[in-house]
Amino acid sequence: MLRGRTEERAAIRRLLGDLPTGGGALLLQGEPGSGRSALVDYAHRHAEGYAVLAGTGLPEEADLPYAGLQRLLDPVLDRAPALPEHQRRVLLRAVAGAGCPAHRRLALSLAVLGLLAAAARETPLLCTMDDVDRGDQPTADVLAFVARRLHRSRVAVLLTTAADVPLGGMARHRLRPLDDRDSVALLTDRLGGRPPAPPVAAALGAAAGGNPQALLDLAGVLTPGQCRGEEPVPETPPPDGRLGRAYRARVDRLPADTRRVLLLAALDEDGEPATLVRAARAAGTAVEALAPAELAGLVRVEPRRVTFPQPLVRTVVRAAAPLAERRAAHLLLAGVLDGTRHRLRRAGHLAAAAPGPDPALAAELEQAAAEYARGGAVAAAALHRAAELSDDPVRAAARLVAAARYAWSAGRAHRARLLLGELPPAAEVAVAGRADLLRGELELRTGRPGLALTTLLSAADTLAAADRACTGTGGADGDRALALGALVRAGEAVCFAGDQYRYAEVARRAELLRRPDDPPATELLSAYVAGTAATLRGDHEQAGPALRRAVVLGGQLTGAASTPAALTCAAAAGLLVAVDGAAHRLAERAVELARERGEVSALPRALELRAAAEYWLGRHDAATDSSREGLRIARDTGQENWAGVHLGMLAVLAAVRADRDTALRRIREIGEDAGAHSRPRALAQWALAVLDLVDNRPAAAAARLAGLACPGTGRGQVLVLVMATPYLVEAAAAVADRPVAGAALAVFDRWASSTASPSRRALSARCHGLLAPRGSAEAEREFRTALRLHPTDADAFERARTELLLGRELRRSRRPRAAREHLHAAREAFTLLGAASWAQQATTELRAAGESVGPPEESAARLLTGQQLRIAQLVAEGATNREIAARMFLSTRTVDHHLRNIFHRLNIRSRTELARALS
Repeated sequence: MLRGRTEERAAIRRLLGDLPTGGGALLLQGEPGSGRSALVDYAHRHAEGYAVLAGTGLPEEADLPYAGLQRLLDPVLDRAPALPEHQRRVLLRAVAGAGCPAHRRLALSLAVLGLLAAAARETPLLCTMDDVDRGDQPTADVLAFVARRLHRSRVAVLLTTAADVPLGGMARHRLRPLDDRDSVALLTDRLGGRPPAPPVAAALGAAAGGNPQALLDLAGVLTPGQCRGEEPVPETPPPDGRLGRAYRARVDRLPADTRRVLLLAALDEDGEPATLVRAARAAGTAVEALAPAELAGLVRVEPRRVTFPQPLVRTVVRAAAPLAERRAAHLLLAGVLDGTRHRLRRAGHLAAAAPGPDPALAAELEQAAAEYARGGAVAAAALHRAAELSDDPVRAAARLVAAARYAWSAGRAHRARLLLGELPPAAEVAVAGRADLLRGELELRTGRPGLALTTLLSAADTLAAADRACTGTGGADGDRALALGALVRAGEAVCFAGDQYRYAEVARRAELLRRPDDPPATELLSAYVAGTAATLRGDHEQAGPALRRAVVLGGQLTGAASTPAALTCAAAAGLLVAVDGAAHRLAERAVELARERGEVSALPRALELRAAAEYWLGRHDAATDSSREGLRIARDTGQENWAGVHLGMLAVLAAVRADRDTALRRIREIGEDAGAHSRPRALAQWALAVLDLVDNRPAAAAARLAGLACPGTGRGQVLVLVMATPYLVEAAAAVADRPVAGAALAVFDRWASSTASPSRRALSARCHGLLAPRGSAEAEREFRTALRLHPTDADAFERARTELLLGRELRRSRRPRAAREHLHAAREAFTLLGAASWAQQATTELRAAGESVGPPEESAARLLTGQQLRIAQLVAEGATNREIAARMFLSTRTVDHHLRNIFHRLNIRSRTELARALS
């Protein structure tokens, strides 16, 4: 079955279906492997009852004028006598190899048109030419002429081409890459009906770039372990696969000068045109020699970059060149690069050409990689080569660990593991500690959190020992900072797995490493671990100062000390003391910095914290966007544990919107592998509990949430339970389960009262209102206190929830008039936020309070999301984009993006029109 080609198949069926009454033509354009030939076969299968002429453009005959035409028309040349004499002569002369003078080309084209029409008199005719651009150009010209003049005949012409050739005047379909769903379906077909694991499908889809043949080639070389996701999958299609062989054939047919310049382009990963121009000149040719490769679709030369549209071509070009040619090309490239401006690129080419160990060149590579601003895979490759060129085993091991760190930073977990696997068993102690730190982090993000904890604690011990060994010898203090970093990650493993009681041991070890004169970045780590440990044991008086200190230090970091890792620690500290604005700014800065430095692996954690801050700020749409991005990057980088965290958060956010289908879909995606007490599983239970509340099943909701953790023992997801406490109290109060609600609220109260957050105190007051006797002055007082504490410029959803609960309380207390004011406010807020299910609950309460309520009026505000509405309101008030960004903790670029969408949704063009639309 042809996957992802629905439109093209429909176009072919229409072409064939119109044949009895009139002819037509269709051009299919797509890169090699995109399915052009399969679509031609599809047309042949569906041409039942029609005559078929089929041809293929052959590169071997590209220099033989009309060779393709001769092969195509040979079965019907016996109809030539029916043509006018002058047309018959010119046609037979052309297909006999005698050519066609320029002034007789029109006659030749008309002769072909007449011949096809004659062949179709008795039976409609389908004429196909696959790869028309690869054969001789005169044949392509004649077929294009014919294709534009078929409306009065019973002839259909189907042409395919890989290049963007100028064949106008006919319908054209460009074959697009397969989307994720079609890619999975194609892989499932190839693997005998067994769908690959979602991470495997995502990795293969990225490697294939949506090319069907690339997917098939990749699937053909997968091992059973790779299919199950137990082993990393290939990063590129195999060069000896069907697609690779097709590209190799194209490369082999290029002129020698073209292949020479193409090799230079393939070896220069940076793709800078000026470098290629100089290198081509040094090779005795010119960059213009690439023209045949461009026409063949192998390479694309743009003003600022030379690129390979299909990355497999780069691999094929390199593999096709002999070793001596590759070495010579590397030396040529090194010779034209400036040693200062392009230090790492130049050293990389010299290293690629080096025949054996070269300590000086290894040192140059290491220094150049350290200076390289973007780090990542480029620096990893440079340091790996530096290790290979080293003659000192200690230096080689250190460079291997650094290479693995860069590879992981770039999001290439498998590559990092392979590099660590090359380490000798008896590495120097500091190197061994850094290797274990990286192994532990890889296990935390991509593997087993329990093993990660053991590995990270061991790494911390090893690095601390290395630091003690350096004390008094003038050694650097970096090993102690790394030991603290290992303990921070160990704490993350503890919290992810739901074993918070073990955090005390992490904190004890961190305290032994603390120094009074620590630099800010190191002090931040110590303060964060100490504050988190105190929070988990309920000692908020001790936790608050330490965590606030971490937040302050995070905001003061500059230069090399300002890293995504440090900023995420500070952001996490901010969330624990409920300074949501500061936490959001720190998480946003961590995201920006990770992108600037190419630290892709740091993004899922930073985006998790940004989403959490946005949740507390009431910006649920923004939190959803952050979690979606975090999920995508986590999957791309193999961080399945953090993919689960983002899936759990997306499920919660969908459940809060009462979007049952999305919430359940996200929960199913978490799968069964997540541990029973893991954070993804706890978030999934929270989401299901919210759906239970929406569906008026409070007992089920209370049971789910009460099982999240046992605060007294520190087992389970204590922090998730605290976040979900307002829902737990609401559910437990509905079924009069006051012991469960009271115990959870006591924990929440101790935390909320230790913060300066009005929103947390508002939630606390609302919970007390729910637990107060119905109809009592205490209940009303607590609800009104909550309304007073809710910030007016943030978290409109929670304020609306409080209005709804207060209105319900007043209505049940037989005060319908007082209730209606709050229920109206809740209904309006939910409607503006797009929370239809909650708005319906408010409507139901209003009707129960004696008011006849119709559907809400359609307005401009209904067309906007909650975040878009808030931005629109600020614009209407006269705020600038910069002011809006500051007030909503967004970047100005994000505000610009939302404002463009607002204008589009409301069909307006100015800020004045926007103010009028909202008035």
